[in-house]
Amino acid sequence: MHKFIFFLLLVSNLSYANNVNSESNYISITMFILFVSVTLLITYWASKKSLTADGFYTAGGNITGLQNGLAISGDFMSAASFLGISGLVYLTGFDGLIYSIGFLIGWPIILLLIAEPLRNLGKYSFADVVSFRLNQRPIRILAACGSLSTVILYLIAQMVGAGKLIEILFGLPYYSAVMIVGGLMILYVTFGGMLATTWVQIIKAILLLFGATVIAFLVLFQFNFDLNVFFNEATKIHEKGIAILSPGGLILDPVSAISLGLALMFGTAGLPHILMRFFTVPNAIQARKSVAYATGFIGYFYLLTFIIGFGAIILISNNPSYLDSSNMLIGGNNMAAIHLSHAVGGDFLLGFISAVAFATILAVVSGLTLAGASAISHDLYANAFLKGKQNETREMFVSKFATLLLGILTIYLGIIFQDQNVAFMVGLAFAIAASANFPLLLLSIYWKKLTTKGAVIGGSLGLLSAIIFVILGPVVWVDILGNPTEIFPYKYPALFSMSITFVTIWLFSSLDKSKKSNDEIKKYDNQFFRSQTGIGIDAKISH
Repeated sequence: MHKFIFFLLLVSNLSYANNVNSESNYISITMFILFVSVTLLITYWASKKSLTADGFYTAGGNITGLQNGLAISGDFMSAASFLGISGLVYLTGFDGLIYSIGFLIGWPIILLLIAEPLRNLGKYSFADVVSFRLNQRPIRILAACGSLSTVILYLIAQMVGAGKLIEILFGLPYYSAVMIVGGLMILYVTFGGMLATTWVQIIKAILLLFGATVIAFLVLFQFNFDLNVFFNEATKIHEKGIAILSPGGLILDPVSAISLGLALMFGTAGLPHILMRFFTVPNAIQARKSVAYATGFIGYFYLLTFIIGFGAIILISNNPSYLDSSNMLIGGNNMAAIHLSHAVGGDFLLGFISAVAFATILAVVSGLTLAGASAISHDLYANAFLKGKQNETREMFVSKFATLLLGILTIYLGIIFQDQNVAFMVGLAFAIAASANFPLLLLSIYWKKLTTKGAVIGGSLGLLSAIIFVILGPVVWVDILGNPTEIFPYKYPALFSMSITFVTIWLFSSLDKSKKSNDEIKKYDNQFFRSQTGIGIDAKISH
């Protein structure tokens, strides 16, 4: 989304590993090995329960609301968010919360509009919902393209981040780091499916929340938990003074601010690896509880990053131990949380936070890979090409093969993009989710007159426009391709690409007077009844 969020994009040429205490490295590596060992044991256990498609894709639908809420938060709270947002707060103060607020607002949208109908209408993926009353083949192909585009772009950014983070914190070669992450990701998903991925995410969420809580507690402890003294001290030290407590200085252009907000809010509600998690619970009630718990955990986490960012301003911005020759933080501003962990907790806390940062990446990439594999095996292979006549055993084979291919492709692309600014990929992932996935999902649930023609044309144009606008925008056209001026003037295209999607879906659906479209409209009442009541959905197996 933005270079400040994805810290990995800013530290590609740094060598922080040389500045990290060797003892903390040992602690980090020890904790990392412990985490991997535990998760591999979980994967072995989960493999015994992931022998069917239902077990592989949805963990049998037996995850509780609390467990799923933790897993969702573990899926959403990436290392980039932890380090990136705290680094942005360290740099800009209150404005650093702009991303946190945008992300967080997306969750009530999911709770109020998406969670319950999604759970009642779908089986394994959001394409199940979109294609419920429409022509299966074109809709599933479109939905799978949107899902795979989002997943692959997100995966590349995460893999580059993993490589850089491990290179910086553990002192391992970049290629080795990428291969370690990719290999573990393939193991988790191929053998453990959704059950293993869920528990990896739960453990990671608990560790991250605990680590961030400890850092925030130790910071506030030094000020006797007096927030007034805490923030006053930060204003005295920061070069912007009292201005760091005022919003509105980060993005001055109102069009860019609105477009960014839309991407953050509605992109969150269109991420396939997040939507997939609502099929892991037994009913719609637990789906709503999942969102409520996730919103609470994520909101609490972002409050912690706010405290950590201001704590870094006070405790490390003037500490020569954490500054380079140009008086900047070693490793860049996005290493603020890492430095702060050492400042308040010594080598042990630094080692723990470093290992947790690595664990976050493993959890996120596992969820992304599973979502991508389900798009290939369930949406494309089983339903689009075989028209639902698939053999479950063969679908499982295709899914695991797709996981292997996605893993290898991601490792390769992670190496290829090592030295590239991949900010546009993350921005594009959110733009696609907001412009293609979310409108299709929302209108398929709530708009009676949606037709296959309108959905396919509108969704395709939304997907293409998001890609084209990002390529023609300042990040790619100027920063990467080296052109003097951009063709599309905004970094964030969601306002425009979303408008194109909604307008074209409405236009072509309204103009479609074919018999098939009339039949699709007539089916809406039954769909709406099921989406609100859950009557008609197959009961989940309970153990």
